Amino acid sequence: MSGFGFNRRAAVRHLIEADPELAPVIDAIGPFRMELKQSRSLFGALAEAIVYQQLSNKAAATIYGRVEALFPRATDGFTPRHILKADGAALRGCGLSRAKVLAVQDLAAKVHGGALPTLDEAVTLADAELVERLVTVRGIGRWSAEMFLMFRLGRPDVLPLDDYSLRKGYARAFGKRTLPSPRTLERHGEKWRPYRTVASWYLWRALEQK
Repeated sequence: MSGFGFNRRAAVRHLIEADPELAPVIDAIGPFRMELKQSRSLFGALAEAIVYQQLSNKAAATIYGRVEALFPRATDGFTPRHILKADGAALRGCGLSRAKVLAVQDLAAKVHGGALPTLDEAVTLADAELVERLVTVRGIGRWSAEMFLMFRLGRPDVLPLDDYSLRKGYARAFGKRTLPSPRTLERHGEKWRPYRTVASWYLWRALEQK
């Protein structure tokens, strides 16, 4: 299982049988090796996602580290209460844009007020319901919510239709000259249920193949 709630090998076998055109891609890439990111809380995971948006990992990590440094006594990481008490100017001084400061503050307010589930509660919710609740947060769109489901919770059947790299990987894997529309990708993805997360990972990896 390795952190996932499904058998990796069984998922790969299903994709090969359900979509023979995908089989050569899977064979070239090898075993499914997607890794989950550890999360101390739903708030921590989404706060990190907001900070990292549209930045390189190096730049985002530096900024995130500065935010953490604002709260030296928070040995387990800053909490919604820390953010709600923090001065907006101090957060901006860490390198956060005004939009990201507002987003992190909105996230903190919603978590503190109970509008969002805890991480343990999120595990029990269906994909669609969880996405619907997460996108109420300023700065968290459907794509960010889907990444949370895939890389934090290990949900097996997520297909992020608006992901540019995924569409590009699809075009390369299936020899298309143009990127598929989200609707085309969605239709083809019906073959991959209930393991569309696994198929997505292979399409992303397809971009790394020569």
